[in-house]
Amino acid sequence: MPDQFRSYRSEAVVLRHANLGEADRIVTLYTREQGKLRAIAKGARKIRSRKAGHLEPFTHITVQLAKTRDMPIVTQVETIHGYLPLRDNLSLTGYASYVLELLDRFTFDQEGGNSAMFRLLIETLDRLCEMEDPWVAIRFYEIQLLDFLGFRPHLFECANCRAEIQAVDQFFSPSIGGVICRSCGDGLPGLWKISVDVLKYLRHFQRSSFEQASRAKVAPELRREIEELTQAYFVYLLERSLNTPTFIKRMAV
Repeated sequence: MPDQFRSYRSEAVVLRHANLGEADRIVTLYTREQGKLRAIAKGARKIRSRKAGHLEPFTHITVQLAKTRDMPIVTQVETIHGYLPLRDNLSLTGYASYVLELLDRFTFDQEGGNSAMFRLLIETLDRLCEMEDPWVAIRFYEIQLLDFLGFRPHLFECANCRAEIQAVDQFFSPSIGGVICRSCGDGLPGLWKISVDVLKYLRHFQRSSFEQASRAKVAPELRREIEELTQAYFVYLLERSLNTPTFIKRMAV
């Protein structure tokens, strides 16, 4: 079989790894070309391994993979961006881990690549390294990721009756997937309250470029409301809790 069918090269970000046997590792990668996949890095746990440093979480790499009957094997790997600031600051480590956890939880092995989602991932890691305040970068990532995953919330019209949402406090339905007007909200179960100010910023993040979104000046109390709503929506969609928000809150104390 020709070499191009037995081996291929990918651009990827390392999501996580796990030990395999005495010296190997299984690495979970999100690749530009194929989406999420797992591969075996033989000898990666050995002290003199040249692969180990390139295969740490939130490392942007190019990787050569050899096909096998089971998982592909990492034969070569080079770092494009190590995102060192994310490793030197525990708060940034928490934010970066949250970014990876969301992507990891919502994607499946070898379901196909999404170049726009890959670009969002590396741009978010870049922003976490560069920005003094990572809050907007994280919220923008959440809203854009929902779009790519097919869970774009209805924020401009009622998700139930499609009436235009007025500039007053409303409801949010995780099951229907968006804001519910006050007329519909009187008879529907499982609704969350959403203030008009929170809705305003969520709309801004949904329809804006990051440059536009980053100009938002969000008060601390609104930050908490937005964060709690978006994370609760992710938990509802996943039907399980997230690990990293607890760590982030602990680092903020």
